Amino acid sequence: MIYLVEDDRAIRELMIYALGSAGLEAKGFEDGGSLFSEIEKMLPELIILDIMLPGEDGISILKRLRANTLTSQLPVIMASAKGEEYDKVTGLDLGADDYLAKPFGMMEMVSRVRAVLRRSGRGSRVLKAGLLELDPECHTVFANGKRIELTLKEYQLLKLFMKNTGRVFSRDKLLKEIWDSDFVGETRTVDVHIGTLRTKLGELGGYIETVRGVGYRMEAKL
Repeated sequence: MIYLVEDDRAIRELMIYALGSAGLEAKGFEDGGSLFSEIEKMLPELIILDIMLPGEDGISILKRLRANTLTSQLPVIMASAKGEEYDKVTGLDLGADDYLAKPFGMMEMVSRVRAVLRRSGRGSRVLKAGLLELDPECHTVFANGKRIELTLKEYQLLKLFMKNTGRVFSRDKLLKEIWDSDFVGETRTVDVHIGTLRTKLGELGGYIETVRGVGYRMEAKL
């Protein structure tokens, strides 16, 4: 998951769409406060951080990220208007991994994101849980050595569980994470998708446990 902080909603949604089209999951935030609230729930693989933001600016947010042991090693790409040489130098000096000069093309952004992920060793990291393997870069899933074909939502659910083994997710939380906060639906939607995912995983479907009265969690068992 990639987090991006951009206060312009149109630009933010375009960036999310471009990253999604390239097979990269992304979530956008308009300010630092909402970013840090989400980080407390789940760490991203990379953050794209605009410098000019309402309230706390990107440089200050970067300082906080680097000062916290939990986020000190997270890859960060800074974004700022062309010609802001001071901001660029300051960001890189504070530990930013790369820099995007606005206005930038979406293909350039995706390319830089992939490059930083590769350098950090995160882009090609295969997720493993018991006899399950998920490759985020190739978008493939193997269960007990056999390739499994999943729908997009099933894949996103499995990836979320595998990145957070042992963590319990409520149905409402899964709706928000996978179907986003604008989705209008019932928690039954989650149950149906969990059911089909378990079926496709075969004997490994039992990795996804039902926590009665709460939701679901993944516990990999060998």
